[in-house]
Amino acid sequence: MAHSDIAERPAGTAEDWTVPQNWDAFPAEDHVTWDALFERQVRLLPSRAAPEFLEGLDILRLSRPGIPDFDELSERLMKATGWQVVAVPGLVPDDVFFDHLANRRFVSGNFIRRPDQLDYLQEPDVFHDVFGHVPLLTHPVFADYMQAYGEAGLRAARHGAIENLARLYWYTVEFGLVRSAGGLKIYGAGILSSFGESRFALDDPSPNRIALDLGRVMRTLYRIDDYQQSYFVIDSFEDLLDRTLNTDFGPLYDALRDAPAIAIDAIVPGDTVITRGTQERADKS
Repeated sequence: MAHSDIAERPAGTAEDWTVPQNWDAFPAEDHVTWDALFERQVRLLPSRAAPEFLEGLDILRLSRPGIPDFDELSERLMKATGWQVVAVPGLVPDDVFFDHLANRRFVSGNFIRRPDQLDYLQEPDVFHDVFGHVPLLTHPVFADYMQAYGEAGLRAARHGAIENLARLYWYTVEFGLVRSAGGLKIYGAGILSSFGESRFALDDPSPNRIALDLGRVMRTLYRIDDYQQSYFVIDSFEDLLDRTLNTDFGPLYDALRDAPAIAIDAIVPGDTVITRGTQERADKS
């Protein structure tokens, strides 16, 4: 929900860019849209999503159907890992986003896509933000990673390295895969909230699947208008957190400053390739 080009705070928002959710103001059709999206993903994901996500999914099954009430949701999250969900009108500036994460607040768009947009919406809505992200915030290690990422973002701004760190978020929090005893599983919210990409990310032969390396990922371009051409794979959430906490990002940013960006479909020397993609899409839907 971060965007570096946003400068002016919308009218009616608090200083931290939050707004009241006003759950009672959502029209009935918005709740119907949530329920349709939720049911479709819940049927698809049991064999595809990381077990930690599936375990956290029950927290979204609240006392009323439809879009979750953030007060009720935050009460459950707070008991689990000390996180809460706050509503924002849309994208927020980078520093605002990082500050919320660093303080264990996850920002969610306060709107949902139209019924004719079930399969794709460029700007994150409440389904992407809450269904895709919140279940893993019940997992203590991933919850700590998200806080650490927010703290790293505040430091990255001082190094002029926001773009590098945004790539790490994209390829982990949004579009990450994790190894498991049953093979690769999805943990990235951008995949988990997408019916099409939930299948594509694991089944399609066209994308690369590469073991995560922080420096490599922070040089890698990405696209927001199509399925990914490369996915990066972690061994575990514990390993992801450990690397984040025990990497001195200052020298890493210095090394990346003059390094060329890596194309989204590239395999480069040093990559640990799990599957090399054909880059020929079998599923173009």
